[in-house]
Amino acid sequence: MGGTGVTVSEIDRASAMQALGWWLDSGVDVAVGESPRDWRRAASALPASPAVPAAVAGARPSAASPADLAAFRAWLAAEPGLPLDRPGARRVLPHGGESAPLMLMADFPSPQECAEGRPLAGDSWVLAQRMLAAIDIAPETAYLATLACFHAPGARLDGGDLERCATLARDHIRLARPERLLLFGDAPARALTGHPLATARGKIHRVEGVRTVATFHPRWLLQRPADKALAWKDLLLLMSEEG
Repeated sequence: MGGTGVTVSEIDRASAMQALGWWLDSGVDVAVGESPRDWRRAASALPASPAVPAAVAGARPSAASPADLAAFRAWLAAEPGLPLDRPGARRVLPHGGESAPLMLMADFPSPQECAEGRPLAGDSWVLAQRMLAAIDIAPETAYLATLACFHAPGARLDGGDLERCATLARDHIRLARPERLLLFGDAPARALTGHPLATARGKIHRVEGVRTVATFHPRWLLQRPADKALAWKDLLLLMSEEG
């Protein structure tokens, strides 16, 4: 399998240990790949990809769209009736700053993420940090978000909720302006690429002009560790200069 492309001298010991753990779990068996990789290089412009069908992308009047990221986040924090907003549902807002090297987009917060007030938390966040360290991205520089900012017990993202989430997520991505985008799980893949995760994986997508790859959610990888090798291939694809 290809190499890591990260020099340990460029990252601190804790990050190095996280990266090493991820590489071992993913089956990396050599320290150097066949060609050098510039992990910090901004994602190059990509040719236009097929548009997501209108039924998936949804539509929202531009007059209702906040003008910048701060306004969008304030709107998310207060707007009633967002997808999965149910009596008793808890709202979890995104973390991170504009123009992050990587934006992580998951489906919706788990009970633990609601308790901690983060889009990713607990063991899922621990594993996500190892994944980030493996591609030389400091976790504190990543932008964390979810399609729906509510946890509602028993709720699923489908149909109209998924369409609305897709529209909101595209606004979010456009305003956050990340260099790259990593979709965690099936719902973000369907919402933003128009394909289920099984067919969205292994390809470069373009969402609001941002280089995008879909992969497994960390909570899936915790349950099925054998898929970490496939997730590592997705991370390599995201950071490569191909496509």
